[in-house]
Amino acid sequence: MDPIWYIVIAVIVVALVGVGVGVGLRQRALEQKRRAEIEEPTPEPGAEVEPEPGEEPAEPAEPVEPGLDEPEPPKSRLQRLRARLAGQNNALSRGLLSLLSADKLDEDTWDDFEATLISSDLGVGPTTELVDTLRTRFKVEGVDSPEKAREILREELLKLVDPTLDRSLNIRSEGDDPAVCLVVGVNGTGKTTTVGKLARVLVAEDAKVLLGAADTFRAAAAEQLQTWGERVGVDTVRGAEGSDPASVAFNAVDAGVEQGVDCVIVDTAGRLHTKTGLMDELGKVKRVIEKKAPVTEVLLVIDATTGQNGLIQARIFREVVDVTGIVLTKLDGSAKGGIIVQVQRELGVPVKLVGLGEGADDLAPFDVEGFVDALLEE
Repeated sequence: MDPIWYIVIAVIVVALVGVGVGVGLRQRALEQKRRAEIEEPTPEPGAEVEPEPGEEPAEPAEPVEPGLDEPEPPKSRLQRLRARLAGQNNALSRGLLSLLSADKLDEDTWDDFEATLISSDLGVGPTTELVDTLRTRFKVEGVDSPEKAREILREELLKLVDPTLDRSLNIRSEGDDPAVCLVVGVNGTGKTTTVGKLARVLVAEDAKVLLGAADTFRAAAAEQLQTWGERVGVDTVRGAEGSDPASVAFNAVDAGVEQGVDCVIVDTAGRLHTKTGLMDELGKVKRVIEKKAPVTEVLLVIDATTGQNGLIQARIFREVVDVTGIVLTKLDGSAKGGIIVQVQRELGVPVKLVGLGEGADDLAPFDVEGFVDALLEE
């Protein structure tokens, strides 16, 4: 072999050895660095950490005071009522507060106020009456401060909601027969849930209660009511799905008489007010019950957010079953509180109960003063 080839081979071997040595040294350096990172001690909580060269020292963390993240105690029913009605989500409260805050009560201010009241489902008649009375009193009494205006507003609103109406519930037996409470209303208003919550209230007052599942048309209605009964510790009389509602209602009252209960609460089908045949059947349920015991209370459940539709429902149901009281459910920030005045004015039937939420204890007696104060809440 030519000597030149030996020289070439030697050069190649030296180059390959050099590359291998360099790679090995690099890998060793990386491994040492990795071990150093792993073995570096973690500073104890609260220990000071030395800043890197050129780095500003970190600000010490402020101590967290105990109890700041603890949940707030549950609000009372009156507090929850005010939270749902006061503020910017209620047209009626907005209108009242805008009137109070106006620097000058000119015609535009009164017109805006009147329009707001009508949009809150207060109704044209009650709105006109309230505005005329306020304008007269403000002028005659020389209102010169928001405090005086608020005082007059409160007085007139109390008159409008009418604290003289009897809002007591006739759902406790006074003789041998149990009191019978018939609960009516269209589907979706919270009717069955209201029955369960009302039973809970009575049981808490040591009353013996029996439930009647006469809503035999809606799927799972009887199961829903029975579940409520089990939760509050009362029995539920039910029939097969699609069976005669009047028969189930009669059996429930009959069982109540035999067991000597204080009250039988009968849940009825959520009948559409446009279905004449179904409304006639609801009248039949009441007539059949009264063959065994008198119906002492007929509560119509209305969704507070439905506005004028709720008023239409109230008129039709009153004609069929002689409604004695209104239960206003879903009374939250989107509800139009003026419907309370309209229903009472047109039907002469008081709002007796209000639903303030989804909880089992969120059914409360309607408090006129609490309602008005909530509307004036800033």
